[in-house]
Amino acid sequence: MKIAVVHDEKPGEVGMKMLKSIAGVLEKHHEVFPVPLTSKFVERIESEGIEFVFNIATGGEGHQRQVYVPAILDFWNIPYTGSGVSANCLCIDKSLTKIVMADSGIPTPKYVCFKQSRPVEEIDFYPAIVKPSRGGSAVGIWADSVVSDRVELERAVERIHREYGEPALVEEFIVGREFSVGIVGHTVLPILEIDFSSLPEGMERFYSYRVKQYLGEKTGYICPAVIPEVLKAEIESLSLELFDRLDLGDYARMDIRVDKYGEPYFLEVNSLPLLVPDYSDIVKMALAAGWEYDDLILAILDSAIERRR
Repeated sequence: MKIAVVHDEKPGEVGMKMLKSIAGVLEKHHEVFPVPLTSKFVERIESEGIEFVFNIATGGEGHQRQVYVPAILDFWNIPYTGSGVSANCLCIDKSLTKIVMADSGIPTPKYVCFKQSRPVEEIDFYPAIVKPSRGGSAVGIWADSVVSDRVELERAVERIHREYGEPALVEEFIVGREFSVGIVGHTVLPILEIDFSSLPEGMERFYSYRVKQYLGEKTGYICPAVIPEVLKAEIESLSLELFDRLDLGDYARMDIRVDKYGEPYFLEVNSLPLLVPDYSDIVKMALAAGWEYDDLILAILDSAIERRR
């Protein structure tokens, strides 16, 4: 089968490693064409007689950038891996994700979303964490994003509005342990715990931008997570339900915190998680399940092909 790996036009070092790794796996079984996301990418797909797209493109600029490729491929009736337009829209905006969670009975922290036109009102849940509603990769999340009073809240919200030009999501900060859950097809991979205890003294104990981007090697990853079987079963069941409610496709990753009473709270969903060897959380989970990297990539492709039948 002729498969195009559609990727960002300027993928960067991490993106290039992911592109080469995925293409390397697929080339063992298919004819593969790396296709950069440009204004002519559909023409390239048509000229090469592409039968399927393995999509890893985030789409460039704009809040809805992740939606562009699925929308264009849907319009041209070109099958692809990963989630479609509606699921990506819901997951890009964390406030929309939380509406679906609440409607589905999925436990999620209390929250309020302040648009630029809305005055900051007092909240009844402290500590709280303030972040861009549509951000990803912990962008806009710093040590002082966790606030404990009205003054800190107003300052953090104003910064999101000023620096990112988008609504500020204010969410109850769940003090406890942090986990990530990966799903491929309808298989829940081993749950991964992110352990911040080995970080330098004074460093925040949650995924801030500097922790996620610069201290990943000093962050601990425990997979499978050491948790009670009851909690494991609950998280797996809720994850699958949320996967279906959001109409996610083929693979996704979910962030969760568990409080001191052992209650899980779902924070957000990544509908297009990175698939970088020896780096991405979902890859770590797959390895803990006994999969090779090849198995993960082929499972995603097989899921997408099966959905299209």
